[in-house]
Amino acid sequence: MTEATSDYARPTALPEALALLAAGPRTVLAGGTDLYPATQAQRLAGPLLDISALDGLAGLVAGPEGLRIGAGTTWTTLAEADLPPALAALQQAALVVGGRQIQNAGTLGGNLCNASPAADGMPPLLVLGAEVELASVRGVRRLPLEQFVLGVRKTALAPDELLTAVHIPAAALAGTSSFVKLGARAYLVISIAMVAVRIVADRGRVVEAALAVGACSAVARRLPQVEAALIGAPLSEMGARITGADVAAALSPIADIRGTADYRLDAACVLLRRAVAQALPLEEPA
Repeated sequence: MTEATSDYARPTALPEALALLAAGPRTVLAGGTDLYPATQAQRLAGPLLDISALDGLAGLVAGPEGLRIGAGTTWTTLAEADLPPALAALQQAALVVGGRQIQNAGTLGGNLCNASPAADGMPPLLVLGAEVELASVRGVRRLPLEQFVLGVRKTALAPDELLTAVHIPAAALAGTSSFVKLGARAYLVISIAMVAVRIVADRGRVVEAALAVGACSAVARRLPQVEAALIGAPLSEMGARITGADVAAALSPIADIRGTADYRLDAACVLLRRAVAQALPLEEPA
């Protein structure tokens, strides 16, 4: 059943929501933790599509192909879920997305659709090779996350589409991960730089590496040259193999009131070294 007025609709079933989007543009409201602060008015401008009551939009489901995370899943749910170590970075990010009230209301899908350069969900999902699921009355399609977020506040979402889920492939559930964020204070802050890493090791050497940096370019980026440099490295040499030149090759650091471009690049290198050490502490070969 849909709760609706001319400017506001709150359907409970996905087909209803998609039909409303197909009928004309609507602002999508999930947790509202980005949407409400962005308005300077006393109320949100309509027409609105409130998806907070959609059946099946939230929750985590594991299967042979990997993990499906509903777009309406809150940060609190993610932080408290029983997940493998490969998703530790995503859970660490969930714990620093604003305060507890924001974590209770804010959703993973909303964070991605907001397309902020400092979106905390982006780096942890990039190192997991995440894909997004986009639904419309025309059908369902999937896109790699790096092809979904195109720039500042810009995504590949069509006007009649809704982000319904994030998919983590089974192969990316291996290894361990870590998320490190730098801001002017520890909590309730927009990042100056943030990083996520996922490392798979065997007999004291790196066999798989995925690293991403956020808040240092218009969109969060994977670091292919750094990843290649880490493959085969002894765990004791991981930090030394992360060089400024390799990090800079993937980034276009921005300058704003929170930090200069040069500072962000230096910070990204330091944070990456910390993150790889936290993701996979030094161990002796078996």
